[in-house]
Amino acid sequence: MSGSITEVNKDTFWALIAQAKEHPGGPSEWLMERLMDLGPEQAKKFDDIASAYTSLAYQYGLWTAASVMERGGCTDDGFIDFRGWLIAQGREVYMAALADPDSLADATDYQDQRFACLPHMGDRAYEELTGREIYEDFDPARYSALKAELKKDIVYGEGIGYPYGWWDVPAYLPKLCAKYMTPEKLTQLAEGRVDTWNLSSLEVRAARANAQKSKKIKKDRGDSR
Repeated sequence: MSGSITEVNKDTFWALIAQAKEHPGGPSEWLMERLMDLGPEQAKKFDDIASAYTSLAYQYGLWTAASVMERGGCTDDGFIDFRGWLIAQGREVYMAALADPDSLADATDYQDQRFACLPHMGDRAYEELTGREIYEDFDPARYSALKAELKKDIVYGEGIGYPYGWWDVPAYLPKLCAKYMTPEKLTQLAEGRVDTWNLSSLEVRAARANAQKSKKIKKDRGDSR
């Protein structure tokens, strides 16, 4: 129960997300109140954990899934919003998506954004309690250690680091494509060789050159990369 939570850690973080969603009339308001009751240190811990999980979900295969769920592409800002939505779905959905982005076909429809603001409540509670922006008290070493600790629980799916083109998407994300895209739309994007990635980005180009594609694509198409 929420009354028994006195400290925010990786377990109580997810518990607070789940409990907030039990208050459909005002989940963000409920979570804001709980974090303010816990005080600024715990509100900051909540925000640090949310930020770390957001960063750990920065994977091109997941971004590809977001592009499908957006029905044709996902911007940088859109992917930030997507990861907030993903965290708000809870630990089970989050971990499953990093193991296999196609598992999101079984999650709540992406158009349902009721809970997407929940991961941001720590930031808002901290500012309300202290009058300071949370970034002013950022501790890089503490954050890096937290991120490394949270990463230990994550099993990344093979091929999740590759920025897929539309011609590979149906093989990589068959269930998501069936749920969010029409065959005609997918064919149009693939045959047009439409690429949603910024190919002038050195990061994207490095991932295209060095990251491995999912074995599902290699099996389907016989690609070596």
